[in-house]
Amino acid sequence: MCGGKGTRLDTPVEKPMFEIDGVPMVERVSTAVADSRIDGVHAVVSPHTPETRHHLDALSIPIVDAPGDGYVEDLSYALDRVEPPVLTVVSDLPFLDGACLDRVLAAHDRGSLTVCVPAALKRQLGTSTDMTFEHEGRELAPTGINVVDDGDAETTYVTYDARLAINVNRQTDVTVAEAFL
Repeated sequence: MCGGKGTRLDTPVEKPMFEIDGVPMVERVSTAVADSRIDGVHAVVSPHTPETRHHLDALSIPIVDAPGDGYVEDLSYALDRVEPPVLTVVSDLPFLDGACLDRVLAAHDRGSLTVCVPAALKRQLGTSTDMTFEHEGRELAPTGINVVDDGDAETTYVTYDARLAINVNRQTDVTVAEAFL
């Protein structure tokens, strides 16, 4: 998922193209996907991310052109065009790697899976937390990684992997990411 406006990051560069240690975040995520056991990939872009689309075209990554109406709407648009199960990943996880994705896939049994970290971990690291929810007595924050599959089963996978707690949404998150390097 790399088609959002990226307004919280407050930078003239499209959010997926924002560089961490000289590498665009979307490229870091695409490398993680390539290093995992994922069979195929589609990048979901929108009219808000023309530079990202051009960059991904150059990498020969198949594109889904979503309308750019918002994350949920663009995700639904993309899911209507691919066969489940689908692993969805946001483009603002600069420390994601193939092994992380393989652990998520191994945790998926059936139905949908939401990958979360404890909100306390995000606060400890100093990263922004825009959404949390209570699950089995713990406050959790979604990482931006999910498995969407047919069926009613919904599972929450909790990881303490700090790399998945660093979503770069704001300039304060950039500072945390650079320190994490």
